[in-house]
Amino acid sequence: MAKAKSPSAPVEKKSRSKSKLSVQEQIALRAYEIYLQRNGAPGDPMQDWIRAEQEILASGKKRSSRSKVVSIAA
Repeated sequence: MAKAKSPSAPVEKKSRSKSKLSVQEQIALRAYEIYLQRNGAPGDPMQDWIRAEQEILASGKKRSSRSKVVSIAA
């Protein structure tokens, strides 16, 4: 009879941070958050997606504009 192993530590699910998600995954996640914000009330999933896409793409532009390096030639 095989002896069952008991885990010594709880198993943690690996979760990817938002920065490691693809843009499409980030948009899908944000669209779902928008749906949850209205408590699952009827709405237009396409509008949720468009709003999420605008928010994610706008935040990406803000991040990329902050990280630009400008060099000035003498």
